[in-house]
This record gives sequence, C-alpha cells and structure tokens, in this order.
Amino acid sequence: MDALTRLHRSLAGGDDEEGQEDDLLGDTEDLCSLSPLQRLYYFAACLATGLVLMMLSLIVFVRPIKFAIMFTFGNIMAVGSTVFVMGLNKQLRMMFDPVRVYATAIYGGCVVFALIFALLIHDKLLTLIAIICEICALFWYSLSYIPFARRIVSDLMVKLCDTEL
Repeated sequence: MDALTRLHRSLAGGDDEEGQEDDLLGDTEDLCSLSPLQRLYYFAACLATGLVLMMLSLIVFVRPIKFAIMFTFGNIMAVGSTVFVMGLNKQLRMMFDPVRVYATAIYGGCVVFALIFALLIHDKLLTLIAIICEICALFWYSLSYIPFARRIVSDLMVKLCDTEL
C-alpha cells in the first residue's frame, strides 16, 4: 500500500486493511479521473490559493467590501480544497454530520451574508460584522474535527467570562 493511499485512508477515517476498497478514492472516481497524486496537488494548489487570497485581503482591509470579497472567496477555496482529497460526497457527509451541522449552516449563512452585504448592499459595517461572524463560525466548525475541542473552548470561555467570584 503506497503512502498516498494510507494518507487518504487516514483522512477518511478508514481501516488499513489491504483488501478493503478505499471509500475515499471511490467517492472521487466517479467525478474525475485524477490520480491520487494529482488530487493531492490540486488540494495543495487550492488550499494555497485560498490562503494567499485571505492574506492578500489584509492589504485591502481599509476597504471592507474588497476585503470581504477576497477573504470570503479565499475562505471558500481553503475549505473546499478538501474535496480533492476526500471527494465531494464524503466532504458533504462530514459537513452535515449531526455534530457539525449547525456550525456548517452558520458558516454558510455568514459567507452568504458577507457576500450579500459586500456585493449588493455595499454596507461596510454589516460586511465587517458578517466577516467577524464568518471567522468565528469557521473556527467553531474547525474545532468539531478535534475531539473534545469544543468542550474545552466552551469551558475556557465560561471560566474567563464568569463574573461570579
């Protein structure tokens, strides 16, 4: 078993049994004919492009509408880059898993609102509020992939914000 197949299986949470068909590769075989190495390259390119867009958005931070557009599209590319590794079906199943369905919905709503406020309404304050909510929602969504991370952060916030002595 080559290293890329083991990487795919570990990301998909599958077993390392040699005879078992790799669900990760099976999900993407129907969509495209990319090899595992090509998928890894596209994942890295999409992730890097998303991160570059997010970093470049900081340059135009004083222009909230341009910032929101660049940051949001960079965010979408970074989150969407995992489709190349896991496949669309697996990605959607994981996003709408009962553990993270609310975080996914809030994140998606914040992305839509940020784009609406930036592109249609052109309101800088609402755009910045939507971007801040988008960052928080993405952080909370990301924590759902780390065991007990949400609980630790919640307990920490309660302890830090507790006004009782």
